[in-house]
Amino acid sequence: MPERKRVAVLADSDTRWKWGALTARRLVPDHQLTGFLLRGRATPTARQLGEVGVRADRLTEVTCAEFLAEIEREHYDVVVLALVGGAVQAVLHGARALWPAPARRPVLVTGYVGVVYEKLADGLLLRHGADLVLANSRHDAQRFRAVYEGVGADAGAVTETALPFLGGAPYAPAGSRAHTVVFAVQPSVPDSRADRAYLLERAAGHARRHPGREVLIKLRSKPGEHTTHLEEQPYQRLAERIPGGLPPNCRLVYGNMSEVLDGTDLLVTVSSTAALESLHRGVPTAVLTDLGIREALGNHHFLGSGCLASWDQLDSGLLPEGDPVWLAAHGVLPARPGPDARTAPPVPARPAGAARRDAAAGEDTAHDPYAVARARVAGLLAAARLPAPAPYYTATTAPRYLPGILARHHLAPDGTPLPGAVRAAAGESRLRRRLRGHLRDAARGAYRHGVQRVAPVIRRLGEL
Repeated sequence: MPERKRVAVLADSDTRWKWGALTARRLVPDHQLTGFLLRGRATPTARQLGEVGVRADRLTEVTCAEFLAEIEREHYDVVVLALVGGAVQAVLHGARALWPAPARRPVLVTGYVGVVYEKLADGLLLRHGADLVLANSRHDAQRFRAVYEGVGADAGAVTETALPFLGGAPYAPAGSRAHTVVFAVQPSVPDSRADRAYLLERAAGHARRHPGREVLIKLRSKPGEHTTHLEEQPYQRLAERIPGGLPPNCRLVYGNMSEVLDGTDLLVTVSSTAALESLHRGVPTAVLTDLGIREALGNHHFLGSGCLASWDQLDSGLLPEGDPVWLAAHGVLPARPGPDARTAPPVPARPAGAARRDAAAGEDTAHDPYAVARARVAGLLAAARLPAPAPYYTATTAPRYLPGILARHHLAPDGTPLPGAVRAAAGESRLRRRLRGHLRDAARGAYRHGVQRVAPVIRRLGEL
C-alpha cells in the first residue's frame, strides 16, 4: 500500500482554513493533514472552526517564522498556503531561504478563497513563486496569466480548478416546502453602518411583506470574532436597534453555508462567495444592486450573470436565474443538472496556448475540475528535486516594497527569521506556555473590542 502523503495547510482565517483544507483533499485525496493557523487578528475561534466542519489530524497556532521552522524540520509533501497575499509572499521567501538551490522540498500551492474583485495585480504578484497558483475558473485563469505575462513573470504556475467547497444536492423545489429566503451577509461589504442597517431593514421588510416566507440572516461570525475581513458593524447589534425588533418570520442564524443552502429557495447577497455555491446548486440567487453596482462592493463581478436585482424586485416576486454561459466561464455550472434544467450552450473556446497545456495534462473540467492540478502535483512529487521558489518580487524588482512585507512577518530581507522570531520550546514550562496563550487571547480580544466598539464611536465623533 502506498504511503499516505503528508500535507500541511497554513491558514489565517476560518474561511481560508476551509478553502485550504478542502483544496488539500482535492489535490491529494489520500493524505495526512496537519493544520496550522497563522497567529493574527483573524485567527479563528474553536466555534468558527467547528462551524467550518473540516478537521485536521493536528491543528497548531504558529507565527510565520515558526511555520518555516516546522516545514524545515518535518518533511511535508505538499504545503497549501491559504493566506492573504503578503503572508504568502513571506512564506515563499522564507522557503527560498531554506532551499536556495534545487532540493527535495514540499510542493507549494496557493490561490484565492472566492471571488477576486479587488487588488488583482497586487494579490497575484504577492502569490507568484508558488508551484501552483490555483484559479477558481477559466475566467480567473485567463486574468491571472495576463497579469503575470504583463510583468514578464512566468505564468506556468497558474492552474484552473474550481472552488473546492462547491457541491451539495441540486436545488429541487417542492410544493410542500416552505419558501426560505437567506440573506448571506459579509463582514466588510458594505462597510458603513447606514448601508448595513438599510440592507437589514430591507430583509426584515421582505419578511413582513411575505409572512408565508422565512427570512434568515446568515451571519459569518459572532461579535468579537473576526473572519477574513474586519467587521466593525455586526448585524447582531444592528438588529437590536430595529424598532419593534425583527418580525417573527425573520431571524439571525449561524452554521455551515452548505447546510443552510440545503433548505434555501432564494439566496440574497451583495457579493458573497455564497452566491457561487448557491448558483452551482441551481438555487435562485440575487446579487443586490440597491447600493449600486460598484467595484468597492464586488457585485460588478456578477455582470452578465443574470443575478443582479434589487430588494424592490425581490419583494415583487422576482427569482433570478443564472446565465449558463456566465456560469460556465466562472466555474459554477452545475455538473449534473436536473431533468428540467436548461441546457447550456457550447462553452467558448480557450486561447490556443491554454488549450494545449490543458490537453497535455488530460483535463476533463466538466467532470473533475481538479484533474489538471492533481496531475501537476503528482508530477512535482515524483521529481527527485524541485527548483528553489522564484517569486517575482525580489530585492531588485521591489526594493522598497518587499522588505516591509517580510518585516511584518519577522523575516529579514533575505527571507531568514529575524533574531527572536522563533521561540525555543525546549525548557519552557506548561504554565508559561498557558500564560502566554491567555495573554495573547486577551490582547486579541482587546483589539477586536477596539475595532468593533471604540473605532466606530471615534469615527462618528470625528464626523460631527
